[in-house]
Amino acid sequence: MKCPCNPQNTYANCCAIAHKNINQVKSAEQLMRSRYSAFALAKTEYLYKSHHSTTRPSKKEHEEIKKWTERVNWLKLDVLNSTEQTVHFKAYYMENGQVQVIEENSEFVMENGHWVYLGMV
Repeated sequence: MKCPCNPQNTYANCCAIAHKNINQVKSAEQLMRSRYSAFALAKTEYLYKSHHSTTRPSKKEHEEIKKWTERVNWLKLDVLNSTEQTVHFKAYYMENGQVQVIEENSEFVMENGHWVYLGMV
């Protein structure tokens, strides 16, 4: 299977590594890519685990995110810029027959010995 974050890689050699063990994530961009793939594959437990404890969605929000990830079709990811702690990206998905785009400049930090998503910059 091709990896959702980069179809030139296989999932097994890319984001599956992070999904199996978040401690294997070595950079903010790698975490962001693994989170995109988690959205695309509806791996919401990974999304929860990879979100900073102070900005993590509530359990109710977590369940809504799960429903949404199962309802949309993720199309592609474009990383526009990446620094040590930030990643500017566009994520494309199909919902209700229309292509939608999320553009975000995200901040990532270390928490409990691994990278986590803190929020938008």
